[in-house]
Amino acid sequence: MSGLAIRADLLDFGADPGWSAADDAPGVRFRADHWLLIDARGRIVGAQREAPDASWTRHDHQGALLTPGFIDTHVHLPQLEVIASYGTELLDWLNTYTFPAERRWVDPAVCAAGAATFLDALLAHGTTSAVVFPTVHAASADALFAAAQQRGMRVIAGQCLMDRHAPADLTVAVDQSERDSEALIARWHGRERLAYAVTVRFAPTSTDAQLAMAGRLLGRHDGLYMQTHVAENRAELDWVAQLFPSARSYLDVYARHGLIGARSVLAHGIWLDAADRRVLADARAQVAHSPSSNLFLGSGLMPWRAHEDAGVPVSLASDVGGGTSLSMQRTMADAYKVQAMQHVKLPAWKALYTATRGAARALGLEHEIGSFDAGCLADLALWRWAEGPVATVRDAAARGLHERVFAWMTLADQRNLEATWVAGRARHRAKETTT
Repeated sequence: MSGLAIRADLLDFGADPGWSAADDAPGVRFRADHWLLIDARGRIVGAQREAPDASWTRHDHQGALLTPGFIDTHVHLPQLEVIASYGTELLDWLNTYTFPAERRWVDPAVCAAGAATFLDALLAHGTTSAVVFPTVHAASADALFAAAQQRGMRVIAGQCLMDRHAPADLTVAVDQSERDSEALIARWHGRERLAYAVTVRFAPTSTDAQLAMAGRLLGRHDGLYMQTHVAENRAELDWVAQLFPSARSYLDVYARHGLIGARSVLAHGIWLDAADRRVLADARAQVAHSPSSNLFLGSGLMPWRAHEDAGVPVSLASDVGGGTSLSMQRTMADAYKVQAMQHVKLPAWKALYTATRGAARALGLEHEIGSFDAGCLADLALWRWAEGPVATVRDAAARGLHERVFAWMTLADQRNLEATWVAGRARHRAKETTT
């Protein structure tokens, strides 16, 4: 057999479409009723209109939509159980819900079961790659990497670093966390599709000594990522200013410790100023926009256009459990609302690009994920255009391609998903899918 061939409406991006909502916006690649060809290694060969010959294993999903698997650039492994928890803002959220949930991950059995459930949940939402926060327990990162390797997924993660302002059983001394991190890096970084991220919870829960250690790790090992939170909440900003009085800004706390670079993923970035944007743009560090979480916790409205106009890459993130769904369509729909509140209209093209090729580009993984380019791994999600009577009526009334895709983006979620492939292997199928 030559490989796998999937027939569907193919939608991906060859380049950033900008802020155009035109059907023919630059970079948009929509190929109705085409076959995507995938070789035996799980890599994309190309696309064609005509049916391939019988040497290919053919899956005919005519009338369905095929996209690259989504890339979630900020999500928390242990927080599925705290989704939809009532009544707090960020700092109270951590103490009331997050830290109690994370305590249970001291148990390796909880870590193993939780990692499997978490990754299967991502796949069931069409997400095939993710930048993930485990807990302070080295076993949580171990379990996540092992489960990701088993599924062949692209996962970037690392032991969460906290050594103050958290419950005693959720803090780890600097020397111990450095030993743990070194062991995890040696075991997992660069192994198959896994990469290690130096994972600073956020500035208030790390001393200068721990931040300096995080910088040493980044300098000591090639190809590491760094992930953290920044400028999410006004009360958080005030706290950071009290804890680090010599820093010019919240972002500067990280910059002065060597934590800002091209592989830095900073969640939220709502309350950054022009000087912060220059630092991020010069480093090519990205902001992981988490609109669902920002709305749910009342944190604020992230100024996407201001960041992008300053040269700061923006990716999209569910931020579960502050976010209320692992669905990247729900995340994109919330991003549209956040921008609309600032008198900016987010096109479907920009949102979908950002959740696929744009995120891959920001992570330095454009050669591997995020598009149907020849040579990329076949991380794919197959969707029904409409699910239920309301979406079916709306889909039928669409007057053009962007209108149809925008309605799908706004109304769809995991219920529309028919199948998910990772490197050409089926990893999730909806119950009603028969092929």
